[in-house]
Amino acid sequence: MDYPLAEERSRMVREQIAGAGHGFIGERVQAVMSRVPRHEFVPDEFRGKAHEPIPLPIGYQQTISQPFVVGFMTEKLQPKPTDRVLEIGTGSGYQTAILAEMVAEVFTIEIVEPLARRAEAALKRLGYTNVHTRLGDGSQGWPEAAPFEAVIVTCAPEQVPQALVAQLADGGRMIIPVGGGEVQELVVLSKREGKVERSVVLPVRFVPMTGGK
Repeated sequence: MDYPLAEERSRMVREQIAGAGHGFIGERVQAVMSRVPRHEFVPDEFRGKAHEPIPLPIGYQQTISQPFVVGFMTEKLQPKPTDRVLEIGTGSGYQTAILAEMVAEVFTIEIVEPLARRAEAALKRLGYTNVHTRLGDGSQGWPEAAPFEAVIVTCAPEQVPQALVAQLADGGRMIIPVGGGEVQELVVLSKREGKVERSVVLPVRFVPMTGGK
């Protein structure tokens, strides 16, 4: 084990996740974030900043979200060990790895090919065998693998794509940033008996969704 980096992750969780005053993040998410090697998903030139409370560029005008946002979205998704989760926007693959440690299967889609390939390689190198990757337009989801107990979107459409709502299982949850401006609303959707309940939980900044709205 790389003890200095393990200590950095522990400090990140203590100070940014467990100590966050603007949103509860439980012990299960904290434990996973203490294990997953965040620095492995950050470009080499930014590895020294991997555990800082800031988003970092990963190339192609995309970013890896700051640790609190990853933890907060994961907590709000309420992932269960038996869940099959759809992730839209693989990006660096870090959020994918967090989910892979908590659920049965993760189906993740990335539209930027170099990012998709790099994330896929990192996830394989780190031994995540329950992750399925796809290059393509995430706004259309992954219909042949649906339904999903949870859907997480890490890029911002102007409106919630109806294809993703349709692929959400009854009793399922979705978390998604929505809005066309610089600041979006982080929205949680719950689907029960065909009806969708919606609540806004946090103002956020995400890159726009590419390929669909």
